[in-house]
Amino acid sequence: MHALRSIAVAATLMAAALSCLTSPALAGDKPTASAAQRAPIVIAHRGASGYVPEHTLAAYWLAIEQGADYVEPDLVMTKDGILVARHENAIAILNADGSVREATTDVAERPEFADRKTTKLIDGTPITGWFTEDFTLAELKTLRARERIPQLRSANTRFDNMFEVPTMEEVLQLVEQANLRRRQAAFADGGLKALKRVKPIGVYPETKHPSYFDGINLSMEEPLVRLLHRYGYRGRDAAVYIQSFEVANLKDLSRMTRLPLVQLISASGKPYDFVVSGDPRTYADLATAAGLKDIARYAQGVGANTSVMIPLSGGRLGTPTRFVADAHAAGLIVHGWTFRAENAFLPNEFDSSANPADLGDMAGQIKAFLDLGMDGFFTDHPYLGRLARDAFMTAPR
Repeated sequence: MHALRSIAVAATLMAAALSCLTSPALAGDKPTASAAQRAPIVIAHRGASGYVPEHTLAAYWLAIEQGADYVEPDLVMTKDGILVARHENAIAILNADGSVREATTDVAERPEFADRKTTKLIDGTPITGWFTEDFTLAELKTLRARERIPQLRSANTRFDNMFEVPTMEEVLQLVEQANLRRRQAAFADGGLKALKRVKPIGVYPETKHPSYFDGINLSMEEPLVRLLHRYGYRGRDAAVYIQSFEVANLKDLSRMTRLPLVQLISASGKPYDFVVSGDPRTYADLATAAGLKDIARYAQGVGANTSVMIPLSGGRLGTPTRFVADAHAAGLIVHGWTFRAENAFLPNEFDSSANPADLGDMAGQIKAFLDLGMDGFFTDHPYLGRLARDAFMTAPR
C-alpha cells in the first residue's frame, strides 16, 4: 500500500508540476529484452533525479514517463535485511561542526532518532551521520526523502518531505505496473501484433558497499537475486543489469544467476574488495584491453566514468581513449556515467552560462560519446537524454 499511495501522489505531481516535460508514449512487455538492442539505452540515474529528489518512486515513475529505457536504484540494506533504494547507506552526513553536509532524508531533524547518530568507517572513509543498517524498514518508512544537492537543484526542494524511502520490491512493482499498462495500451491499439513489438522498461540496480555489508552479516546478493527471480527476471535477455564497483560480489552473482552483470569502472582508485584482499590492481588496470577481457569472464558489460572514455583536458573533452573499442573487442557492452545537464557537471564547451545551476548542452556531450560507440548512458535528466539519443539515431551519417 505504501507503494500504491506513493505512485498515485507521483502521478498527480507530474501532471501538475512537470507538464511541460512530455514524451511519446512507450510500450512495455514482460521483463525480457533483445540482447541485440540497436538503439543506445537511456538509463535514468537514480530515477529522474534532475527533476525530483532521487531514489523516490516519484523519480522512477517520472523517468519512465519521460522515456527512460531503464531505471537505476542504488541499493543498501536495512537492519532487518531489506533492500532499499538510497544513494548511500549514510542517509544524512554531518560536518565536523555538526552541520549537515549531505542528506537524502530528514533524519537529522527527527529527535526520536538522535541517538542513532554515529561515526563509521565505510570503505575506509570515516563518516559521521545516520545509516540505513541501523534502522528497521518500519523506522525508515517514517522518514521522508530530501533533495541531495539543493544548492544546484533548488527547484527540487519543493518536493522535500513528500516521499518515502522505497524498497527494491516497490521499485519492481512500479516497473511491473508500468509495463502492464503499456502492454494493455499496445494491445488495445494494435492487438497481438502490436503486443509483440512492445519493449519493456528495465531495472538497473547497483549493489552499494557489498564488502561492508557482508562484514556486518547483511549480504546483498542473495536477497537481490531472489527478488529479481521472483518478479520474472531470468536469463541473459532479461531487462535488467546488476552493477557494482566491486569485483568479488559480481563474481559471486555470476554463480547465482544468469542475469546480465556490469562492472563499474571509476576514473581513479580501485575496487574496495581489492583493498580488503590486497589485490594491487586499480580501475585503470581493469580498463586495459587485458583487464576488459578478464571482466568478460564474469560480466556482460562495463559501466565507465566518462573520463575513462574521453579524459578532460583543461576542463574540455580531450582525446578519446581505446576503452570503448577494447571493451567491444572483449564482447562487452559499454554504458557511460553520469550525464547531467547542469553546467557544474558539463565539460566547459557545453556550458550555457557562468551559473553552475543553469542547464547547458548535455545533448552535445552525449553525442560525443555515442559517436565512440557507447551502448547506453546514465543520466539524471532522462527526458533530455531521450531527446539526445533519438536525435543521434535519426541524424544522417
